[in-house]
Amino acid sequence: MNGDQRSDVYVQEKQDFTGDAITQLKEYHRGFTVLVAFWELVEPRKQDAESLQRALTVGWCVELLQALFLVANDITDSLLTICWFQKPGVGLDAISDAILVEACIYCLLKLYCWEQPYCQNLIQLFLQSFYQIEIGQTLDLITAPQGNADLGRFTEKRYKSTVNFYFYIPVAAAMYMAGIDGEKEHDNAKKILLEMGEGEFFQIRMITFTSFGDPSVTSKVGTDIQDNKCSWLLVQCLQRATPEHYQILKENYRQKETKKVAPVKAVYEELDLPAEDSYSHIMGLIEQYAAPLSPAIFLGLTCKIYKSKM
Repeated sequence: MNGDQRSDVYVQEKQDFTGDAITQLKEYHRGFTVLVAFWELVEPRKQDAESLQRALTVGWCVELLQALFLVANDITDSLLTICWFQKPGVGLDAISDAILVEACIYCLLKLYCWEQPYCQNLIQLFLQSFYQIEIGQTLDLITAPQGNADLGRFTEKRYKSTVNFYFYIPVAAAMYMAGIDGEKEHDNAKKILLEMGEGEFFQIRMITFTSFGDPSVTSKVGTDIQDNKCSWLLVQCLQRATPEHYQILKENYRQKETKKVAPVKAVYEELDLPAEDSYSHIMGLIEQYAAPLSPAIFLGLTCKIYKSKM
């Protein structure tokens, strides 16, 4: 295939990916974010079929990182719903599967990006992000040991320590691929994306979605109440709760019985917690910190999350 043919293929692929496909495949939004940010950040003359393939590969690496933590966390949370380790014949072999998925990330980076000047930065990004996410998951577990109803452990500071990096990783990866490796630029992007991602902004939406959505529609059942999790909803509730509310939470939070969930949700609804979001705050951060990056990267993600039914 000559240069002109590769260029034609690239243009067609870009048109395909920027159409309805991204909207329909919203479950892969982390991976597609690498591609979208790549198109925004990399000079058009440097965008060709090969660079597109590398961006897609890095996007899949982001999805693999998410997948391996989902597999591992389902085990540590002892989920009873449909998940990988509950599949017949899998069981605790899922631990090895998660490790294999992690190994695949670095195999793919070596196979597709090894000769690129940004490869070392990408490897460091995934290693550091893995560490940060695992620290957050560990804090989540030790903050909420089963059988311990100490609500005083659930503070906003502790909650913020458990948020993760899933929205920062894809944009940071595209930044490195575009040659943007300055500490200031990455710090500014992180200020926006850690708020927006599956930290406060996205996680608030997800928790509200799984806790208050109709399972027949969402196909998701939130178990943060039964699992004694340090969730955004609980932290905000404890800051506003009356003594009566606090007593209801103390008697019903972290209980496995289904009937114990309803009183906690009733307190959340009474305090109007599901109505809370940080959309205006995110927009202010974008205005303050987006430059010199294109605000479109952050605005697109914000609108996708805020308007999404998840």
